[in-house]
Amino acid sequence: MESTAPAARRARRAALLVPALLGAAAVAFLAQRPLGRRAGWHGWVGTVNGVVFLTAAALPVAALAVWALAARRRAAGVGPGWARRSALAEVGMVYGTLPWVWMILLPGADPGGPRRRVNLVPLHDIAEIVGAGPPATAVAQIVGNMLVFAALGFFAPVRFTALASVRRVLLLGAACSVLVETAQYVLRLDRVSSVDDVLLNAGGAALAALAARRWRRPA
Repeated sequence: MESTAPAARRARRAALLVPALLGAAAVAFLAQRPLGRRAGWHGWVGTVNGVVFLTAAALPVAALAVWALAARRRAAGVGPGWARRSALAEVGMVYGTLPWVWMILLPGADPGGPRRRVNLVPLHDIAEIVGAGPPATAVAQIVGNMLVFAALGFFAPVRFTALASVRRVLLLGAACSVLVETAQYVLRLDRVSSVDDVLLNAGGAALAALAARRWRRPA
């Protein structure tokens, strides 16, 4: 029974990986259709659909990176469990965060213009979102903001014991969000730099850190 346990675990991981790759392929196919053949580089790197397509298409590369990092660490004498978990955490932080930041930094309708929109009143934008449109749209926008640094909040405490604290992850998420909002303002991207985005980004990171407690490395 003990000899079959590793094989059973590998089979379960494969059973999870195959649907994930098929789902990524489906998302990539659906995302690339609106881009068209004449979209050029801007269509691929300067639109939300382009970012979604590239993110989905990069999933096999991310899975290969996890495997390669874990294999290298096992060869260096690291235990197989921690080798896999640390590799997954490192790749997951990048793969799960970079596309969101990329989308946030896409320019609006009038990039480079004189208009710079800033909102420093807490909950003002959230109230506008909730009151301005259908509930589903409001939920999607709020949840989307909470997912921006969720991967960072989940995987950072798994990889780094110094961040094995919800308060520290909350501060990390807030600091990263402030940097992104500042970049939006400085680069004149014609987007709103809002304190509510910071609150939602940091809150999402903290909730993800709570969910990651059972995966952290034992002290």
